[in-house]
Amino acid sequence: MNRLFKILTVIVFLFSFTFLFAQDSSIKRELKRMNSSINSQNAHIDSLDIQIRMLLPELQNALKANLNAKEQTDSVAILLINRINTIQNKMRLIEDKIAYVDSVNFEILAQLVMVENKIVTLTTSFSEMYELKSNKMNSNISSMITPADYKKRYIDALSSYQNGEFEKAVTGFAGLVMGDPTNDLADNSQYWLAECYYTMKNYKRAVIEFEKVFTFPSTDKDDDAQLKLGHCHRSMGNINKAREEYQRLIDYFPGSEFYEKARESIKQLNI
Repeated sequence: MNRLFKILTVIVFLFSFTFLFAQDSSIKRELKRMNSSINSQNAHIDSLDIQIRMLLPELQNALKANLNAKEQTDSVAILLINRINTIQNKMRLIEDKIAYVDSVNFEILAQLVMVENKIVTLTTSFSEMYELKSNKMNSNISSMITPADYKKRYIDALSSYQNGEFEKAVTGFAGLVMGDPTNDLADNSQYWLAECYYTMKNYKRAVIEFEKVFTFPSTDKDDDAQLKLGHCHRSMGNINKAREEYQRLIDYFPGSEFYEKARESIKQLNI
């Protein structure tokens, strides 16, 4: 019995040893396989690491290039914004200059009209004075002022106007108009009285005096006065009224020497 037990014990031991040996071999094979897999993974990881190390400079360069490109883009955008702002500012300056030039041109045009008017006025005054001194104008007999005295005072007042002594000229012409409104030179005196105020840039008073010229039935200064009414309102900035006065000259004085001047003045106002 003891012998059998011993034999069984030996068999169990041998079996266990064989099993353990077999298990150990299996474990070793599994460990070997796992080591091989680990080595393969390590090799793959090393390969990836090498590739990453090789690509890393390129990635860094690409990132730097992108950053530089973004900085350049931002710089270009800022530059464009600045240029746009500069162009807008220049456009505003140009618009302001255009408005200023238009204003200056209008002022120059007004000054030219005044200069032209002065030349025409002086020419007319000298012509009248020459005619008076040549006795080409006849005067009616007046009980208040003799024709000879009227003519002399008229020439004196006209000379004062030509010499720029406008206040003195105003006194002279006003005295003649009130002294004898029936004299042949009364309408001329009224016209030159208005012309004095116009030359002194007292346009409101000039309008009043120019309108009085039309109260003389046989006056030949009506178209002159009509033109000057347009000039007065133009100088005061009453553009619509000035246009009406110029148009009135065109409508009522088609044969006037100032007809074309009135048409040109209307064109200038419509610009």
